[in-house]
Parts: sequence; C-alpha cells; structure tokens
Amino acid sequence: MAVLRDVVFDCHHPASLARFWAEVLDGYTVAPYDDEELARLRAMGVHDVEDDPSVLVEAPGRVPRYFFNRVPEPKTVKNRVHLDVHAADRDAEVARLVAAGASEVGRHESWVVLADPEGNEFCVFPA
Repeated sequence: MAVLRDVVFDCHHPASLARFWAEVLDGYTVAPYDDEELARLRAMGVHDVEDDPSVLVEAPGRVPRYFFNRVPEPKTVKNRVHLDVHAADRDAEVARLVAAGASEVGRHESWVVLADPEGNEFCVFPA
C-alpha cells in the first residue's frame, strides 16, 4: 500500500513559490539550508538560494512535504489536481492569501477558488 509523502509543484521560480506556500500552510516553513545543502548547490553552479531549482517546504514530523521544482515551460491549462485548504474564517483567510500574492479566481457557495502567484488553482473552504 502506498503512503503519500510529497506533493510536487512544477514552477518557474521555486524559491518565491515555496515562500508563498509556506505562508499558506499552517506550521510549514521553507526547509533551512545547511552547509551540506549549500555545498551541493554550489557544486551544481548555484550560488544563491533564490536560484535553487528545487525548494522544500515542510513541517517537522508532518507529511506531506511540498517540493517546488523549476521547469522551463509555463503553466498553460487548469490544474488536473489541486489542494483544498480549510480556515476558521474563510473570508479573512482569502484576504490574507490575496495580500500574500494569491489571486481570486471564483466564488462558490461555500468555497473560494484562488490561484497562487504562478497560477496554480487551490480552494479555500470554511473549517
């Protein structure tokens, strides 16, 4: 039986999209860069973490983890899979996420569809 461990987003700029999703997800942060990881990046020719081609967002002891991987092509169609998040105050959370860089795509009776800064749709539901 398979167990979900990671959710992976293809994107244009992993560092900024990872920061956005760390802001969205309660308890999650961008994984810190230790000396070993910085050395691995330098060996790949990456000298600034803003140029990291694969950024991890995680919460200690929790799954899933979220990886943001650079790909050359832009997003062109609707997501085939998306995330749903729940918040005690849906409208306040939508306002917070829009201020953080999301855009509102549509409103429905109980949920709001947003897009992250690179256009990936996700939904906000009341808790």
